[in-house]
Amino acid sequence: MLTEKQLAALLPEIESLARQAGAAILGLYQTGTPVIVKADGSPVTAADLASDAILTPGLQALTPDIPVVSEEGVEAGRIPDISGGSFWLVDPLDGTREFIAESGEFTVLIGLVEGGRPVLGVMYSPVRDVLYAAALPGIALEVAQGERTALRVRHPPENGRLTVAASYPKSSAKLERYLDSLPIGERIVTRSAFKFADVARGSADLYPGLGLSYEWDTAAGHALVLAAGGAVTEINGAPLSYGKPSFRNPDILAVGAR
Repeated sequence: MLTEKQLAALLPEIESLARQAGAAILGLYQTGTPVIVKADGSPVTAADLASDAILTPGLQALTPDIPVVSEEGVEAGRIPDISGGSFWLVDPLDGTREFIAESGEFTVLIGLVEGGRPVLGVMYSPVRDVLYAAALPGIALEVAQGERTALRVRHPPENGRLTVAASYPKSSAKLERYLDSLPIGERIVTRSAFKFADVARGSADLYPGLGLSYEWDTAAGHALVLAAGGAVTEINGAPLSYGKPSFRNPDILAVGAR
C-alpha cells in the first residue's frame, strides 16, 4: 500500500502519462483511423491501442510491483494477478464511439485501487486539454489553461431541486424511471466520464450510472469524487468495490454532499 505522501508524489507522473496518451490519441483523431469491431460488437481504433501502448508500460515502469488492468489488455486476454489488493485500472480511450463520431467527448482514464477502493485517479480530455487529478485523502484538482483549481462537492440546494449529470437529455427507460422518483431541477448533458467531474466540482448533485460499465470506466472518477468529499456507491447505497471477477460494475450513483 502506498502512503498518502507517496500517492501525492506519484500524481504528477500519472498526469504526464495521461497527457502523453492524449497527444497520441489527438494525432490520430485529426488524421483519421480505421475502426475494428471487437468480439462483443464494440468498436476499437488505432487510437485506443496507441494510448494503451503508452499507458500500460509507463505504469509498469513507474510502479513495477503494481499490476495494470487495461480494457484493451483484458480484451486481448492479458489479465494480471490482482490478489495483492493493489492494481491500476486503465481505459486508454473512454468514449471510442464519441471518438469515431468526432464529438470530442472522449477521455483517458487512469485509476489506482488499493484495498477495494480507488485512491488515485486521473481523467484527461485531449480535445479540451482539461485534466482532473485526485489522490486520497483530499487532493482533487481541475487542471486547465495552466491553472490548478481545488475541487469540492456542493451541498444540495435549499429548495431540494437537484442537478443531475446524465449522458443525454433522454436516455434509457430505467434511468428515466429513476430520475422521475427524484426532485430534479436541471440536467447537465455530458457524454464522457467527466460526469464524475461535474459532481466533484459542484456543478451537479448526482450522477446515476445505470447500465453497463466496467471498473476501468469508473475508478478514476470515483477517486476524484471521493477526494472532493463525495461518494460513489451501488445504486442501493452499498459500497462500490473493485476487483470483481469480471470487472463489471452494478448500477452506480455518484453523489456530492449528502
